[in-house]
Amino acid sequence: MNLFILGATGRVGRFILLNALKDKNNVTALVRDPEKLDSFLNDAHLTIVRGNVLNREDIRGAIKNADVVISALNTDGTTTLSESMPQIIEEMQREGIKRIITIGTAGILNSREYVDLLRYASPESRRRSTRAAKEHHKVYDLLKQTNLNWTIVCPTALSEAEAEGEYRTTVDFLPENGRKISIKDTADFAYMQILNHTHIKARVGIAY
Repeated sequence: MNLFILGATGRVGRFILLNALKDKNNVTALVRDPEKLDSFLNDAHLTIVRGNVLNREDIRGAIKNADVVISALNTDGTTTLSESMPQIIEEMQREGIKRIITIGTAGILNSREYVDLLRYASPESRRRSTRAAKEHHKVYDLLKQTNLNWTIVCPTALSEAEAEGEYRTTVDFLPENGRKISIKDTADFAYMQILNHTHIKARVGIAY
C-alpha cells in the first residue's frame, strides 16, 4: 500500500512511520527537516520529501499515488493544522484519494455531562488552554464537510510509557474515566485504521 504521512518526525507520527515500514508499505513522508529521519535513510520503502505542509505545491508533488493519507501533525503553537487541512483535502480530491486518518485530541470529543458541548469547551476538560483543541476542532469541521472517508483518533493525555497493547476506544466520546494513553498505543491504533473501516467519518476516543 502507498501511504502519505504528514508529521512523521513527531511523537506519534514517528511510530506510525515505524509500523508502516515494518509492514513494508511504500511511504512518502513530507517533512520540513529530513535530517530528523536519518535513521530511516536505508529503508527502500521510504521516500522523504523536504517541504512544508503549508505549501500547496509541496503537498501536490508528494501526495501522488497515495492510497491513504495519515496526518500526525501537531499544533506547535501555530495555526498549521487549520491552514494546511483545506489544501490537503483539495489535493486528495484532485488525486481521487478517499481515506485520511488524523491524530486529534480528546478535547474535540463530545462531553458526557454537557451534551451540547465538546469536552474542551466544557468543565469536563482539565486543560487550562483551549488553543490546541480549537485548532483540532477546525480540522474536524473541515473534514465533516467533505465526502472523504476520515477518521480522527483522539487520545487523552499522551505518555512516554511502553505500549500496553490493550486499551479502550469509544466513538465520539472518551472512554469513561480515561486518564492517559501511551504514544505507541495511539500510533498502533491509528495505523490499524488503514485497513479498518469500522470508524469511517468518526472521532474515536482512546485511553486505558
